[in-house]
Amino acid sequence: MKWNSQDIQLFIKEKEYIDTAVVPLYPVSFREDMKQSVSMTEFIQLLSGQLEKQFKGRLLMLPGISYLKTLSEDKLTSDLKEWEDELISQGFKHIFYITSDSDWKTVEDKLTGGLIWMPSIPLENMDDQYKNSILDDQVKQLLNLFVRKWQNND
Repeated sequence: MKWNSQDIQLFIKEKEYIDTAVVPLYPVSFREDMKQSVSMTEFIQLLSGQLEKQFKGRLLMLPGISYLKTLSEDKLTSDLKEWEDELISQGFKHIFYITSDSDWKTVEDKLTGGLIWMPSIPLENMDDQYKNSILDDQVKQLLNLFVRKWQNND
């Protein structure tokens, strides 16, 4: 389910069956790695949209969290811990962060939620058919990962 009025109405009615929150993480940089951070964000936005379609009714796809790449690890981790606390208090049993920023791998053990790092694929010069094919392949990998995590934690 997406973070929009129509899906949230359904979420409220069916909340007891929706146990998973997915939080995309979007890096923002205005430095020399600006183009790379834009590419990572675009990739994760597209991938998150495809993932939500596959698991509609099982997960809530939250709006992505944009963060400055210049922030400290402690600040970023602290901010995500606040999200985790709120999501857990609202009954979510599973929390997943999805990102293309490998810097998150260094703080993964400090998070309660599962971190899913997907290497960014530059999609800007691809035609739509090829882009969708690549995204479908990536989503298939994620499907297996989600199912395994659900089976191990239920």
